[in-house]
Parts: sequence; structure tokens; C-alpha cells
Amino acid sequence: MTKIVLATRNFGKVAELRRILGGIEVVGLEEFPDAPDVQETEPTFAGNALLKARAIAAHTGLPAIADDSGLCVDALNGMPGVLSARWSGRFGQAAGDKDRANLELVLDQLADVPPERRGAHFACAVALVTPGGIERIVEGRMTGRIIDRPRGEGGFGYDPIFVPDGGTRTSAELSPQEKDAVSHRGKALRALAEILPEVLGVRPA
Repeated sequence: MTKIVLATRNFGKVAELRRILGGIEVVGLEEFPDAPDVQETEPTFAGNALLKARAIAAHTGLPAIADDSGLCVDALNGMPGVLSARWSGRFGQAAGDKDRANLELVLDQLADVPPERRGAHFACAVALVTPGGIERIVEGRMTGRIIDRPRGEGGFGYDPIFVPDGGTRTSAELSPQEKDAVSHRGKALRALAEILPEVLGVRPA
């Protein structure tokens, strides 16, 4: 069985990729405790994903997948964007719950924005890099709107305040399978699954 390294220590992301690429062994960076901590210094999701995938493929000698994703809010001129995970800065670190601090900052910034101007989308870029130097990038997007208070216990990050288009529940209220079907990351990973035969010579079950 082909083994692929997902460049993350987030078990939720590893589980998500395992669900979508059922016939391929997916491991996270917990199997490589000395893996480098790659800084996301690029101005685009695709650039950051490629940085991480290159570094992990070189370190492990295995095909590596890395993603970068974030929330882009229309009323905030597309921000937080690539800064989504660090939006609350040092205040989030001091609070001890960075995800919650990021989410609450976005809600504060949209406090006076009416519902019809709360459009947003999640964007995701996924990079696949092999030790032999093959590189591919795929992207996905989920459009929706920001509500005025968190709802739901599932998901992570900004999921509790984001309602996908055509729905009434937040991403945090969807089951993992429902979220996979509509999410930005799910769309990008399914696009990745389509090119795996070309890149690795295998096909997910």
C-alpha cells in the first residue's frame, strides 16, 4: 500500500483525508516528530501549501500532501485569508484558545455589518509533492455567510459561524460526511484523488 504523509499534526485533517482517500495509507507528522515546522510565509494559499509539501517530502522521503486554507470575508476585503489561523495574533495566544479568539475577533469586526453583507467563502489549496520532484496543486472553495453567534460542536476553526450556501446549519453542525461533501477541503481533496493515478500510479479504493 502506498503511504502518503499529510503535513499536519491536526488529527482532524488526517482523518478527513483518510475518509476521502480510502485506499491509501495516510499518516500525519506524529510519525515524524523531528519534521521541520515550516513557516507559512507566502501571500497565497497555494504558495504556503507548496512550501510545506516540499519540505515534508524532502524530510520523509515519501510523497507529501500539505494544505493551506482560510476564511475570506467579503466585508473585510477578503481577510482573514492566509492569516486566518493567526488572525487574533498575540491576543489569541495569550487567551489560550486561538481558534476561539480568531472567531470572536471576526464576529467583533462584523458586529455592525447587516446579514446581506456577510458573504464569505472558505478557500483551500492542496499541494502534492513527491520525492522525485513531481508537484501538483488543486484548489476548492465553499461559499456561504457569517452568522452573528457560534452554533454547533463539530468541525474546528471558524466552522461554528459559517453557514454554507443553500443550508441553514453551520459547518460545525454538519456531520463529517455532510461537511466532506460540500467543504472547500473536501472539494480540493477529491480533485487530488483524481490526479493520484497520474502522479503515484495508484487509485484510491
